[in-house]
Amino acid sequence: MGPSEWIYLNGRICRAEEAVISPFDRGFLFAHAAYEVTAVFDGKLIDFEGHVARLQRTLTGIDIITDWSDEQLEYIHKELIRRNRLTEGFVYFQVSGGAYGARDFAGPETLVPTVFMFCEARQLIGEKARDGVAAILVEDQRWKRRDFKTTQLVSQALAYRDAARAGATSAILFEDGYVTEAASANLWVVTAEGTLVTRNLGYQILPGITRQSVLARLAESGLAVEERAVSLDEIRNAREIFTTAATSMVLPVVSLDGAPVGTGQPGPITRRVQALYYRAIGANLGMHAPWVTEASAGPHG
Repeated sequence: MGPSEWIYLNGRICRAEEAVISPFDRGFLFAHAAYEVTAVFDGKLIDFEGHVARLQRTLTGIDIITDWSDEQLEYIHKELIRRNRLTEGFVYFQVSGGAYGARDFAGPETLVPTVFMFCEARQLIGEKARDGVAAILVEDQRWKRRDFKTTQLVSQALAYRDAARAGATSAILFEDGYVTEAASANLWVVTAEGTLVTRNLGYQILPGITRQSVLARLAESGLAVEERAVSLDEIRNAREIFTTAATSMVLPVVSLDGAPVGTGQPGPITRRVQALYYRAIGANLGMHAPWVTEASAGPHG
């Protein structure tokens, strides 16, 4: 599995090896670019409208103006899925401030963006979702507008490198004694008292589309959630931890800084959330995630 053969670049679909982007592109020179990633399951786009709306918000926030319609974007996404015969994975959509043959911080008054899209095949509900992953705590070094989904990802990349060196899969970021989110996902904690908590929205975290979808599913199921900051003491003593993101959906964290989270296995709340979300995207639990069916049984399961 890996990046797709067919990609979209600046108005046309072509093979990846044919694509050319200027070295003067503002995305390359200044990380002046936004991106989105939409999951594809059973050949269908998941939460597409939310991803497009967030992309437009980010582009406005970083002064890149576009005039495309949601219908145009959906058509291109679906055409890439068709061309690449993608049934499970995701579509990346990246928009930069474009190139104008110079390196100038301000640039022209109106930017002509570079638009790039590609697919990647990946199993979204697999062993990591079943067994959970290890994570480490890393101090959050990102810029202040984390609510914009930009390509300024060096802090996250370094956090993942720290995690890999520690034998872990993920990193959970913190500042001023409180966790913010995972390096590329929103964070959820079941406290020692049994309360499900996720960070409230603000400049400190990305407003996750999968997070939004999970909150809606939880509201329908009657499972209460507190939206607030979680302290380092709370996360270190948590019964359960999981993350949500388009690329990993609902991912249990079973180890933190080398110590087990709760029992060291994905817990019942995590399994219930997985079951709710997997059903919402049309997954057959018996086929795709048989390990959640028993744990999530119940009046809301």
